[in-house]
Formats: sequence, C-alpha cells, structure tokens
Amino acid sequence: MGLENILFIVAFAAAVFLFSKNLKAIIRNINLGKDIDISDHKPERWKKMILVAIGQSKMVVKPISGLMHIIVYAGFIIINIEVLEIIIDGIFGTHRIFAEPLGGFYDFLIGTFEVLAFLVLIAITVFFARRNFMTIKRFGMKEMLGWPKTDANIILIVEVLLMGAFLSMNAADQILQARGAEHYVIAGSYPISQYLVPMFDSLSNGTLIILERATWWFHILGILAFLNYLPYSKHFHIMLAFPSVFYSNLKPRAEFDNMASVKKEVEMMFDPDADPYAAPAEPEGPVERFGAKDVTDLNWKQLMDSYSCTECGRCTEQCPANQTGKLLSPRKVMMDTRDRLEEVGKGIDKNGKDFSDGKSLLGDYISEEELWACTTCNACVDACPIELNPLSIIMDMRRSLVMEESKIPSELAGMITNIENNGAPWQFSQTDRANWINEA
Repeated sequence: MGLENILFIVAFAAAVFLFSKNLKAIIRNINLGKDIDISDHKPERWKKMILVAIGQSKMVVKPISGLMHIIVYAGFIIINIEVLEIIIDGIFGTHRIFAEPLGGFYDFLIGTFEVLAFLVLIAITVFFARRNFMTIKRFGMKEMLGWPKTDANIILIVEVLLMGAFLSMNAADQILQARGAEHYVIAGSYPISQYLVPMFDSLSNGTLIILERATWWFHILGILAFLNYLPYSKHFHIMLAFPSVFYSNLKPRAEFDNMASVKKEVEMMFDPDADPYAAPAEPEGPVERFGAKDVTDLNWKQLMDSYSCTECGRCTEQCPANQTGKLLSPRKVMMDTRDRLEEVGKGIDKNGKDFSDGKSLLGDYISEEELWACTTCNACVDACPIELNPLSIIMDMRRSLVMEESKIPSELAGMITNIENNGAPWQFSQTDRANWINEA
C-alpha cells in the first residue's frame, strides 16, 4: 500500500467521522421535539415518497426550473455511482476497477455520466444566473439576503468545479490510455471530455499524470468536503427530503388536529355520566404547554421539516398574506425554526440539558404580527415541493398566544365571542338571524 492510498484512507475516514458527528447532532436536535406517532398508512406513504421525493412530481409545476432541478438531482445521484469506484481505487491503488468486470456496460456508464455532467453544468449556469442577475422576487426577499444567498452560490460554484474536474480528469485519462501509459487501462466512453483533449494533447505523459491525479483528488476531496458542508447548508434537504415526504400529513389540507388535552375536557363537558364536581386528575410529569412558544414545544416532524426546507420560496410566493404586503413569509418561519433549533442545540452542547437563554422562537424570531397575518389557506403547504408544513408551526404558536398568554386580536376576540353566544360570527342571536324571512 502506497503513501497515496494511506492519505486517501485517512481523508476518507476523517470525512466520514466528521459527517457522522454532525449528523448525530442534528438527529439529537430533531429529537428535542415532542414525540408523535405517524407510522400509519405505510403503503400510501411509500407511494408518496416515490412520487414526490424520488420522482420530483411537484417540482415540474414550474416546468423549466423543475426540469433543470431534475437534471441536477439525477446527475447528483447517478454520477456519484462513479464515486464508489473512486473510493475503491483510492483504498486499493487500482485504476477504473469496474472496467474489466462490467465490460461494454462500463463504456455506457461513463458516457452517461459525462452527458449528465454536461447537462448539470448547463442547469447550474442557468440557476446561478437566475439567482444573481435576474429579478425573481422570491430570491430577493429579506430572509434570503446574506448567508442564505451566499450558501446557494457556494453550492452552485462547487458543483461547477466538481463537474469540471470530472471531465478534465477523463480528458487526461483518455490521452494516457491512447498513449499506452502504464496503469491506464483502455476503458470508458467519453462523448463530452473528448472535446477537451486538444487542450491537453501537447502535454507530456508526466504532466498528464499529474493533471489526472490532481483532478482525481480534487473531485473526490470536493465530494467529501461537500458531504460535510451539507449539515450547515439548506442543501441538507438532499437527505432529509425523503423522510420528510414519507412522514408528511396524509389528511385533507383543511383538517386541523385538536389538542388532546382540550378535546378531553370538552368531551367530559358533554358526557352526561361525568361527575361535574369531581376533582381533576393530577397531571403526570411536567404540565403540558398549550401550543408552542419555543422549538422544544414543537414535535419532531416539525423540527425535521425545518432542516429539510429547500429555501426555494415557492411557499412564500403563493402566500396571499405575503402577496398583499404582510410580514408573513412561510419560508422565513421554517428558516427561523431551524436557526433557533441550532441555537438551542449549541446551548445544550455547551451548558447541558437545562440550558436556558431567556429567548424563544415566538417573539425573538417570529413576531405575533407574522402569525396573525396567516389566513390558514394551506397555499404554502400545497406549494412545497417536498410536502413541508409551515402552517402547523404557525398554528401551534397561535395556540400558545391565545391559550397561554391570552393574546388575540380584538377582531378575532369579538368573532369568537359571537360564535360562542350567537352561533355565528355576527352580533345577532340565532332567532334574529331569520327575521329577513318575515320581510318577504
């Protein structure tokens, strides 16, 4: 085993260790949420995940950007099959180890990888132009300034460099193959990188080997670095989109969940056999909060959704409150939830489970004005390409405002009082509401 193989093994092991550590921290953060059982209807959930997460069925609502996203997605998945060969070659010092056992199919695979790499380069160029040189409202909103924009551009640039290194590596490789250089077996089909050959054809074998090795190392180290960048980036949705869709809400859009504790009290009120003078049962464990004030009051699925958010802005683009100039942005709700969860996680790492910084998601990150601007129309949920549910977070924080802090806009307070007293939102008794019949 040579020095190059030892260096590769060390780099690969370090990358896997760091990613595992970051992934473990994210899983711990998600598990800070309340437990919820959503293991029902598994066949339907698998079908939905295949259609939405794997099949990208909701992406093509916007045909052009949707098609380009599918190209990048397919390129990411399929081209990285080649990474398996690189890892084996790196560990054992082989070169194109799959070439001999796969035979002619190997040529087809490499050719397919190259075509996909070229299509990915085109799509990434268009995406970069859309984000930086075109006026697309959802990419220029307040929550997308600063790091979110930089994050998106970093990924786009890195993908261009990785695809460029892959094609340059293949160009140098095929020249060395043609010259019969030692260790470079004749294998593969190169429909795209063949056009780069004239750029390198005048180089000596020694220089070409350095170029091929340099681009090989850049490609694999770039992928390992990308792997460890994912937990800090919105692109973590590459992994979490699948469980997020699998565990997404299967109920009709307009159906809201009742709080179990409140539902139980109401059922007891209507139970003729219940003793109205019976003392309430002593609560087991800590008293449950009504709604959600901070991220630990949300359930694990809501917290996982915050990490899964792609920051594409389709939810905010469809939000009627945002369209009319209100402060509400469903995308910002998801981003704020993730940022607060990260803050709480780091605090626990530093100070233990009893960490408290006096801050909360409600108030310090998301304002009451944002929450009450929501019309609960579910447009954001319907628009999300991976079935995330910002509305559930909004509703839980509203419940906290109303039931924990007795905060509610006066217009809504009047409406609720009228419903309780009159059976309708208006200030008319149920008998008076039928008086119009007598006017006929």
